[in-house]
Amino acid sequence: MFPKLKLSQQAQQGSALIIGVFVLTVMFLIAASLIRIVGDADESVNMEVWGTRALFSANSGADAALAQLFPLDGTAATCTDVASTWTPPSNAVGFHSCSVSISCNTASVSGVTQYRINSLAACETGDCAGDSSSSTCLRVSRQVEVEARGN
Repeated sequence: MFPKLKLSQQAQQGSALIIGVFVLTVMFLIAASLIRIVGDADESVNMEVWGTRALFSANSGADAALAQLFPLDGTAATCTDVASTWTPPSNAVGFHSCSVSISCNTASVSGVTQYRINSLAACETGDCAGDSSSSTCLRVSRQVEVEARGN
């Protein structure tokens, strides 16, 4: 009823080539997506490390401001005694490329002086000169606010 089609060996050549090109294309797409995933993971680790450095720099700046505001000898201090910037020690490994700016405000409530210290740290790496539109610039900032009471 139906004629039997008999394909010759010549007519069957080339199907393996098409399957091979398809498999190579799929493998290329998988490899490209894995490379992208690894690159994103690397970037997120960098952001986490620099964010932690900025947070610890801001905490250290706030601690330094509190030490200036409440010295160990017990003398009275005011916000004018607090420096507006804090420079990390040059031999401290975790603080390089970080800058800290500090502000101090006072308020008096029922005869008790309240201090609010705001510490803003910015850490950067790469080519961040100018408007920082460079793709190699990574700049992270963290802010810490501390409140304290004094007499």
